[in-house]
Amino acid sequence: MGNSSTILPFKTIPVDQAVGTTLAHDMTQVIPGKYKGPAFRKGHKVTSKDVCHLMRMGKNNLYVMDLKEGQVHEDDAALRLASALAGPGITFSGSPKEGKLELRATCPGLFKVNTQALEEFNMARDVMCASIHTNTAVAEGQSLAATRAIPLVIDQRNLDDAVDLAKKHYPVFSVSLFNPLKIRLIITGDEVYQGLIKDRFQKIVEKKTTILGATLEESVILPDNLKMISEKIHDYLAKDTDLIITTGGMSVDPDDVTKAAIEATGFEQIHYSAAVLPGAMFLLGYHEHTAIMGLPACGLYHKTTIFDLILPRVMAGEKPDQRDLARLGHGGLCLNCKQCTFPACSFGKGGAG
Repeated sequence: MGNSSTILPFKTIPVDQAVGTTLAHDMTQVIPGKYKGPAFRKGHKVTSKDVCHLMRMGKNNLYVMDLKEGQVHEDDAALRLASALAGPGITFSGSPKEGKLELRATCPGLFKVNTQALEEFNMARDVMCASIHTNTAVAEGQSLAATRAIPLVIDQRNLDDAVDLAKKHYPVFSVSLFNPLKIRLIITGDEVYQGLIKDRFQKIVEKKTTILGATLEESVILPDNLKMISEKIHDYLAKDTDLIITTGGMSVDPDDVTKAAIEATGFEQIHYSAAVLPGAMFLLGYHEHTAIMGLPACGLYHKTTIFDLILPRVMAGEKPDQRDLARLGHGGLCLNCKQCTFPACSFGKGGAG
């Protein structure tokens, strides 16, 4: 993104003498509060009717461009940059707008960014790229990033350097498809088991998992009984289960035995606690092909929690570990906004590795 040193081959022509010339770049028009975009596209041949319009836009002079060897127009540069940056699950149009190209998702999934490579790309001369945050669950067609050359004409060597850097770190951007996980749920708590209060966790879990393409195969309500919970986990492990979710019983209260029950079932990896609020007493574990998540009770009272940050990654085939849970501390504080806008907010956005 360094300063351009290119000497541009421009000749200035007064607008009233431009009839018959071809525009070398998009002419942007701004109508405050209503519109910002190209009034005339690159390649448009100026007519006598256009002259007044251009003058009303404040364009008293136009550039006529004659590219020299070793120089590349911004539109052609944007196509090369987008092609080098886009990995699996990413697409872009063949028609830059005002020298810019947007990269979009070809499918629903988890958006991944090589953040270090993106930083290095933006250190390259005369180019830039901006994206949404990594580890964001995205929909098909969603805008993910945009790139362009900074000057109207970029030096071929600077463009080649940026393209080579992106290719070296391929893929800088990608979208990992969500796997259609088979999920089984264990809801714990004496008060729910005895019917003293109505369970609300199943609807929450089902909504958040099915929207990403998973299926909730089975659910059960159990008391705070270590043996019963452990036996049910073993039962689920014996079935075709990709993810087991338990709810409640994750705190230090003596009646909360869900964490101990999970530890008693032989999971090879168990990671307990996350640097996230709400969700500090979250548990994540793995046994062969099955993952397990222990959701603390905060999931009942907060719309967005640690579950919303980790679930998409597990569904994309990742296996976050304790360091991943620790990295989430930067950006891991939910502000409990009256109008929740997640994922279009800061929550969970600082923990990209």
